Amino acid sequence: MSNTTPAKRGAVALAFALAAPSGLAAAQSPGVQEPRAMTTTQPASDTLSARQQAIPLIASFMAASDMPRLNTALNQGLDAGLTISEAKEILVQLYAYAGFPKSLNALGELLTVVDARRQRGLQDAPGREPSRPVPTGDALLAAGTANQTKISGAPVRNAVTDFAPVINQYLQAHLFGDIFERDNLDWQSRELATVGALAAMPGVEPQLRSHMAASMRVGLTAAQLRQLTQVLAERGDAQAAKRASEALTQALAAAPRHPSHLQGTLP
Repeated sequence: MSNTTPAKRGAVALAFALAAPSGLAAAQSPGVQEPRAMTTTQPASDTLSARQQAIPLIASFMAASDMPRLNTALNQGLDAGLTISEAKEILVQLYAYAGFPKSLNALGELLTVVDARRQRGLQDAPGREPSRPVPTGDALLAAGTANQTKISGAPVRNAVTDFAPVINQYLQAHLFGDIFERDNLDWQSRELATVGALAAMPGVEPQLRSHMAASMRVGLTAAQLRQLTQVLAERGDAQAAKRASEALTQALAAAPRHPSHLQGTLP
């Protein structure tokens, strides 16, 4: 169980409306522990599996509240090997980026899809729940801070977190703690979902750029992320694909100047 209140959890979504300026210096902090959540599902590859391709589409349609296309994407994802638990986890995580109403509506659509498939005689794998309890209290904050630092490439500190430190505490304790400590969905899948959702929402380009860089930190390749943009262009929304492609280009261009890829700016 999390030690954050519903009010605190709702505030997490606000953080993703804040522009995260690139190139800010990382704060100095003591060493962090290695996160316990699993970070990959398979070795690095130049292509996304059918299962992986379904994830950003599900996330994009969820963030756009496009229920008919979300229904199709969920069916395709389950056909491609997503478990019911993984599909639920994707839609639960995305409340922190797109808000509770969209997450709840999308979960309702998933329930409709699962019931309809069951009536047609399809037996989708239920998947598994997290293998261990999420820590609480100070241990939760420490785990979330370690996860955030690893994914961001450096301790996160910028003008926004200096101005409102509590928003980063919510991010560390809840998003990177409560959510990212749940090991029933790997970090590559979580980043594919985050990129898909952010690409569907105009006005959050700095966060999208940061998560393109974060995707490479958790093991996705530039070639896989280019394929993600193609999947969005061919099967999703053209504007979302354009935003994703531009964000990837910017993240790759920044890499030679900043080896950790926009380190310290991840929202």
